[in-house]
Amino acid sequence: MPNRLAHETSPYLLQHADNPVDWWPWSAEAFEEARKRGVPVLLSVGYSSCHWCHVMAHESFEDQATADYLNAHFVNVKVDREERPDVDAVYMEAVQAATGQGGWPMTVFLTPDAEPFYFGTYFPPAPRHGMPSFVQVLEGVHQAWTDRRDEVAEVAGKIVRDLSAREISYDAVDAPGEQELAQALLGLTREYDPQRGGFGGAPKFPPSMVIEFLLRHHARTGSEGALQMAQDTCERMGRGGIYDQLGGGFARYSVDRDWTVPHFEKMLYDNALLCRVYAHLWRATGSELARRVALETADFMVRELRTAEGGFASALDADSDDGTGKHVEGAYYVWTPQQLREVLGEEDAEAAAQYFGVTEEGTFEQGSSVLQLPQTEGVFDAGRIDGIKRRLFDARALRPAPGRDDKVVAAWNGLAIAALAETGAYFDRPDLVDAALGAADLLVRLHLDDHARLARTSKDGRAGAHTGVLEDYADVAEGFLALASVTGEGVWLDFAGILLDHVLARFTDPETGSLYDTASDAEQLIRRPQDPTDNATPSGWTAATGALLSYAAHTGSEPHRAAAEKALGVVKALGPRVPRFIGWGLAVAEARLDGPREVAVVGASTDDADARTLHRTALLGTAPGAVVAYGTPGSDEFPLLADRPLRDGAPTAYVCRNFTCDAPTTDPARLRATLNG
Repeated sequence: MPNRLAHETSPYLLQHADNPVDWWPWSAEAFEEARKRGVPVLLSVGYSSCHWCHVMAHESFEDQATADYLNAHFVNVKVDREERPDVDAVYMEAVQAATGQGGWPMTVFLTPDAEPFYFGTYFPPAPRHGMPSFVQVLEGVHQAWTDRRDEVAEVAGKIVRDLSAREISYDAVDAPGEQELAQALLGLTREYDPQRGGFGGAPKFPPSMVIEFLLRHHARTGSEGALQMAQDTCERMGRGGIYDQLGGGFARYSVDRDWTVPHFEKMLYDNALLCRVYAHLWRATGSELARRVALETADFMVRELRTAEGGFASALDADSDDGTGKHVEGAYYVWTPQQLREVLGEEDAEAAAQYFGVTEEGTFEQGSSVLQLPQTEGVFDAGRIDGIKRRLFDARALRPAPGRDDKVVAAWNGLAIAALAETGAYFDRPDLVDAALGAADLLVRLHLDDHARLARTSKDGRAGAHTGVLEDYADVAEGFLALASVTGEGVWLDFAGILLDHVLARFTDPETGSLYDTASDAEQLIRRPQDPTDNATPSGWTAATGALLSYAAHTGSEPHRAAAEKALGVVKALGPRVPRFIGWGLAVAEARLDGPREVAVVGASTDDADARTLHRTALLGTAPGAVVAYGTPGSDEFPLLADRPLRDGAPTAYVCRNFTCDAPTTDPARLRATLNG
């Protein structure tokens, strides 16, 4: 019989709706039930494409005896971390503070007042590797709760007090300048892996936000070292197994330092951020690899993640059926030499094995290989390789596909809108811009309520119950601002402004200018989460700072500019010390130092070929964070178009920054030089 999760919209919660565990969703009623019964709460947090979440579910939550014990002694609450990032952040902070590490599945035991007192991540069904079994943990917690309740309450109270004391404080009250950004670059150079690209050791995550900083730093200062790190890292990732060489798109991370074997789940946010990074790398260098990867990744998102409603689904699972009914990680993506021969025949299989690095011993499990582009020598016929890729892609499509998490997350769709709009504009692919417009339209229609407040998620055309957090408002505003620049439709600038007014009113501390992850009127948790550092995506704090800065450049709004500059104080404090973890903040700081530049392009008609050439030239400018307004003279679509006449009847571009304007130009080459100088 289904439990209380059967009516939820989260695919992760729905995966647990038939467990024998009597799950509750996160709700006041669940904690009231714990109070009434006098039992603790087991909080289990995960997400639908998390491999070890599936393992623990299968081993423990589908087991009747374990479920009986859980139901007898606990109120059991299941949370999708992608739907409730606020709940996840608060308790993850507690887990990391207590154990020194964190991850998912996250297992936390709480009092009926939601105060945590015991923590862990994955627990096995039997003791192993020095870990107790899950049942042993449950028995220990139950015993402590029954026999030493006062002690448990004391521990829980101390943890909450300690968390409350961890408010972010920093001395920097102004934005970072030249010196801090140079120090950040030096810090990145020290952590850079010159042999393999990327930063740090295994596991290795795609450093998309750091690469955005490096590209902007190069554009502003001419630093060759910054460009080299960005270029080499993108090349290594794009040739590695972390990139899907047949279908485009990136896996979550590489388990090794060489980008060879990925953790195979594919997340919308990674692909949106990386699509944009490679498009920006192409813009800076003309790299053919960057162009190919940007377009293939955009096509992957549209082909495999777009939902029927026009939004983008969250993720594809790492695991899929290996053809025997068993779910195995990577089964959809890996190849043996024999499988190549079955699809391609002897000769082409040999060429494919050489081209993609498929060996008899394999680079993955059971002699299978992850496809990559390891070769540095040898000449391959491009037409032949294209044919081989097509045939392998078609054959792979017949395998059982990985599961898809169909939940539409507002923030991640904002990132996808920005990536698809810009990639479509750079490479003359109006279909990609249309896909961005479709997702933006869905967010406005379904996720925005009558008070212009954002719902965090939707599924199958139904908005979820949970309110948007700071990253939702910030990333959706970022997407709308990119769409405004690309389409010349000022309505997207207006929508961005509405969202950013919420940021100023509901997420900003009026005294310090620091930002909170949840709104002032959101559900009160044991503490109000606040984290300026990037994780897999830009932090809400730095994403909001970037959007506020761009909006101020478009409109001249002093409150938005002042809020951005105040919020950048944390980047001044953290950038020189931990540059890997505040890459987007550093990228925003680069835009502020450069102006950012305000570009207005006017033509007698927006369909005029010369006007469109000038507009595309403006979009291809590498000046960090430049904003572009496009329209006709006298148009009220954008504030930047006011008092911008044509020169001698020809389409004209105006470039200003820091209250100073260059001479207007009708020459694309001159505009290019101005924006790439």
